[in-house]
Amino acid sequence: MNVLIVNAGSSSLKYQLIEMEDESILAKGNVERIGIEDPVLKHEPMGKPEVKISKDIKDHTKAMELVIETLVHPEYGVIKSMDEIAAVGHRVLHGGDKIFESVVVDEEVKKVIKENFELGPLHNPANLMGIEACEQVMPNTPMVAVFDTAFHQTMPPEAYTYAIPYEDYEKYSIRRYGFHGTSHRYVSKRLLKLLNKDAEGTKMVTCHLGNGSSIAAVKDGKCIDTSMGLTPLEGLPMGSRCGSIDPAIVTCLMERKKLSTDEMNIYMNKKSGVLGVSGISSDFRDLEAAAADGHERAQLALNMFSYSVKKYIGAYAAAMGGLDYIVFTAGIGENTPSIREDACSGLEYLGVKIDKTKNNEIAAGCGAEGEISASDSKVGVYVIPTNEELMIARDTVELLGLK
Repeated sequence: MNVLIVNAGSSSLKYQLIEMEDESILAKGNVERIGIEDPVLKHEPMGKPEVKISKDIKDHTKAMELVIETLVHPEYGVIKSMDEIAAVGHRVLHGGDKIFESVVVDEEVKKVIKENFELGPLHNPANLMGIEACEQVMPNTPMVAVFDTAFHQTMPPEAYTYAIPYEDYEKYSIRRYGFHGTSHRYVSKRLLKLLNKDAEGTKMVTCHLGNGSSIAAVKDGKCIDTSMGLTPLEGLPMGSRCGSIDPAIVTCLMERKKLSTDEMNIYMNKKSGVLGVSGISSDFRDLEAAAADGHERAQLALNMFSYSVKKYIGAYAAAMGGLDYIVFTAGIGENTPSIREDACSGLEYLGVKIDKTKNNEIAAGCGAEGEISASDSKVGVYVIPTNEELMIARDTVELLGLK
């Protein structure tokens, strides 16, 4: 049984086709530059050479048609017909305060996605376009929406409520939602499976560290707090996002630099973070190389990031009343031993101790999972590659009762 996973962006459409019997990837790819100049499909069928297809792709429906044509192509396809796709799972950013778990797509679900365009302006419109494109191309294929915010909906009110007039929270749904939830859910479940442990009684901090980064406190298998907030801007300093700053900085800069609301949003989302601090790049690999050459601002950006990760781990240990495990995942978390080591340094009082040899063995690009804590560490520290697509596929099969 095959499940197609779709992650639609404003001008892109990423996909994976997963065979659910052994959870293997049959093919994956990305349609880029939809509706603009020089669109291209990059298709990776497992066991076959990568294929690039340049073709006029005016919208997401045309992109989806091309994906299906490619998947069933006699030369570089991986299935014989579209009928071999049992269901489609869609990644959706924001479910607001109405959707708390993965759901089968219907008109009401699409309405909620649309209602949250304002909270997820870069993602929700594109996610809805992806769903509607699949409905056009595959009208009889059932679909499931898996929301980035869903895993965090178990947070208690003291964690998700902002200290603004309460009526504004009620009227405008301004609260902490959290993101990367599918990733946090996957790695927390994966760790428990590796250790053959029940969720009950466990206290872990999951660190999704990439160009966009977030941290979650997971107690008894449920999220009780997370670093991102109303939007993905809050929390850690990221690639080009500022993370948490004094709110007065916003009005101060708007007045002094004469910035509009849109310009200020661009400033905080696209020009800040480690890019803004270093003045070099939003890519941590570039920063590490520059820091090794003595670039002080690149080193400062790296130090700020690791320091923030450490602060959240400590804060969430306090919130949970202890700490059993730390999990690192995503691009930086999986591939950058120095960040993991720096983030854990100074947490010895919590019982955290890294084995440097183990940590360095799980190095850039290896895609390995495993323990990096020392044998005498009271807290288990692990690296687990995230797999959001597989989590979406599993939810899709379960919700639709497929076998």
